[in-house]
Amino acid sequence: MVDTSPQHRGFTPERDDLLRGGAIALLVVLCVLTTVFAFFLNLDILTTQFFFIPIIYAVYAFPRRGIIVSAICACAYGGIGYVFRYPDAVGLAAITVQAVLFVGIAGIIAFLIGRIREEETQYRTLFDYSQIGIVIFDRQSEAIRRCNRKFSDMLSLTEQDLQAITFPEILFSQAEVERFRERMNRDTGIEDFETRLKTKDSAACWVNLSWNRMDKNVISCTAVNINARKLAEKAGNAHMVKYRQLTENSPVGILIVQNGVIRYANPAFSRFLGVPPAGLPGKNLCSFADEPDRASCQDLLNTGDGDPGDSVRIGFRTATGELRTAGITSTPIRHFGTPAVLINVIDTTEMQRLEDKIVHDNEQRRGIVMTVAHELRTPLQPIIGYLDLLLADPKEAGLTIETQKILERCLASADRERQIINRMLDLAVLDSGKLILTPTRFSLPDLVQSVINDNGYAAQADITVNIPRDLTVEADKNRIFVVIDSVLSNAIQYSSPPRVIGIACPIDDTDSVYHISVTDNGIGIPVQAQSSIFEPFQLADATDLSRKFDRIGLSLAIAKKIMVIHGGDITIRSAPGAGSTFTLHLPKNSA
Repeated sequence: MVDTSPQHRGFTPERDDLLRGGAIALLVVLCVLTTVFAFFLNLDILTTQFFFIPIIYAVYAFPRRGIIVSAICACAYGGIGYVFRYPDAVGLAAITVQAVLFVGIAGIIAFLIGRIREEETQYRTLFDYSQIGIVIFDRQSEAIRRCNRKFSDMLSLTEQDLQAITFPEILFSQAEVERFRERMNRDTGIEDFETRLKTKDSAACWVNLSWNRMDKNVISCTAVNINARKLAEKAGNAHMVKYRQLTENSPVGILIVQNGVIRYANPAFSRFLGVPPAGLPGKNLCSFADEPDRASCQDLLNTGDGDPGDSVRIGFRTATGELRTAGITSTPIRHFGTPAVLINVIDTTEMQRLEDKIVHDNEQRRGIVMTVAHELRTPLQPIIGYLDLLLADPKEAGLTIETQKILERCLASADRERQIINRMLDLAVLDSGKLILTPTRFSLPDLVQSVINDNGYAAQADITVNIPRDLTVEADKNRIFVVIDSVLSNAIQYSSPPRVIGIACPIDDTDSVYHISVTDNGIGIPVQAQSSIFEPFQLADATDLSRKFDRIGLSLAIAKKIMVIHGGDITIRSAPGAGSTFTLHLPKNSA
């Protein structure tokens, strides 16, 4: 469509105003000449009518300046009339009234035109700058007459492009054209009519249309772009399908619970309880819980703010009365705008049975170990006693030197067996969790020195103790003695002369733990073996070391368990050929 407006023919608003002003001035001059001629010929009917032509045109073109033009016309008319009617008083009065009417009528017209143009400006502003697309089309021909920028931008078309086509042509499909015409024929006032419009590149754009009749043949239609919402709904529906598939096929039970009542349960939870899926919604979740666990179940639902990683073990009674256990995790959500709790149910029944069996087997094993150890220690006691008596006075017993050496070896072996049995009993007690600590406050350097002196370690190695003399700790003194003895004995056993061992405990008032380190210059321990040396009967190299150093791998296991019972730990830093550092981590408030 070719635009033939004045602006596109070379006219500008300023030039247009000049042309209108010139036309008004020419009309005023012609009216003045005509009025002089009319007064001269006494044609009174012509004297007043001609001036309304420039006045009305001036007021229409320039409402405010038109009043000035009317005043000029009134003065011109009054001056001419006074010249020709003087001294006729009635004639002069009529001329005066007529001149005043010029200005009055011009003022009224200017006011009305100003109001009309103000309303028109407001309408045009709303039309052009509205955030809603607006289109005006003919009722009969369906041709688009006008549209605002929002509507044309919505379809990536210009207003001229749209004015060249009909409204049905911008609908996306023939089905939508027929639906639009059916609604249009039914009622010319429609709201919330969702359909698709066709953009410049033939893509679909979802809009919400509302239209009403401006007059008999003109329809005003508004269009709200809902394309983003529709795309989001489509994506949301796709996600909902995937989410439902995930929950329906999940091996984990999934529930949505509101105020303790099940709103949704997936098939996995239905199978877990042996209850048909239709029988779960509307039921209280805690009614399925085992009686002792109902309070825990209710607490979980009341708070609903647990860490998703934390699991609560709860027992449930199935439809057949079988007790099944499950790990329950909860997450607060909103279900249809209302607070709810998302529950994940992991069946731990088999795991619980295995744990119970392991506990039972461990109890049996500890019982067997303690029984066997007691049975072995009972006959060993008199053997050691008889050997001590014989070796106490070899001459009185009539022992030869060779026999005495044999008996000494027997006594050493028997004593070693006794120590092994005692450590097995200690380990069994520690494993049972029945060990009761007896905490006291004692001097740590004095205890370390007692360990060195009682076992003669000073004669076997160069031992340096770097512990503040006034350092006291609160723990089970006898048990800590065993731990330090085990670590120090281990350091001496696995070191070759010259043995150099350092024992230290640096003080840090900001630290809540004492770190007691024992460093040796021994053979070192490979990294792959360091994680297992604290296990019972485990050595860094069980094939060679047990024979070479006469060890069976119980002392470090016992030491580790004692430190754990105190709330601490033992760690190691070592490398083959570079020695080892064992660190005892003893909490300052371990008592």
